[in-house]
Amino acid sequence: MRELFENTPSEDPIEATRRSMRTVLPRRFYETAATAAVADGYAVRLDDKPVRTPARRVLAAPTLALAEAIAAEWHAQKDVIDPAKMPLTRLANAIIDGVADAPQPVAAEIAKYLASDLVFYRAASPPGLVERQARHWDQILDWARRALGAEFKLGEGVVYVAQPEAALAAARAAIREEPWRLGAVHVITTLTGSALIALAMAHGALSADAAWQAAHVDEDWNMAQWGRDEMAMARRDFRLAEFSAAATVLGCCPQAER
Repeated sequence: MRELFENTPSEDPIEATRRSMRTVLPRRFYETAATAAVADGYAVRLDDKPVRTPARRVLAAPTLALAEAIAAEWHAQKDVIDPAKMPLTRLANAIIDGVADAPQPVAAEIAKYLASDLVFYRAASPPGLVERQARHWDQILDWARRALGAEFKLGEGVVYVAQPEAALAAARAAIREEPWRLGAVHVITTLTGSALIALAMAHGALSADAAWQAAHVDEDWNMAQWGRDEMAMARRDFRLAEFSAAATVLGCCPQAER
């Protein structure tokens, strides 16, 4: 099982399919997928045996709700075990094996997005796209100003706009280093191209649906004008599964009081 979850694809369903064809997936060998209380949370168990991460740590979550959601992924596997269809398990593995030991580099990577966040760069035309961007993105900037004290500047097109250091520092301070929520925020940031979308969602100011729509304003506009590309939609569906896993982590792991 260890080899299956090492270097599993995170964004490209085409590569996921190719990898599945190259790798012989193991047949489901267990009858039940359940949870059990352990010292630091709740472990996922298959036929009452612990599941191990690629680094041989126990697959366990800090809350029962999250452990049950992970166990549900294992229960949903049919004849074979396919990691490409288990985004929550993959995210849990990454958090347990990586983020928990070194949260600072993960937080720093999220912070890098703040300097050139998606929501800063606006179209000059057509009017319909300008309106859509404002409708979805202005509320995020308003939240950053009110809740974080971060006043950002807007740019037009793709020309880089330097942001005030005070705004960047205020937003960076909102990145919490609790491993599970941090790992989820990192996934949302990289999938959306926006640390502010991820932070607004993590702080309860933006729903998952609203965050996903905000991240795809330009893409949705282009599809409305030119039609859907099936390969692009397959990639988007794959990313949505990753995004939904991160949203599940945020929903199941309440934000600690500071």
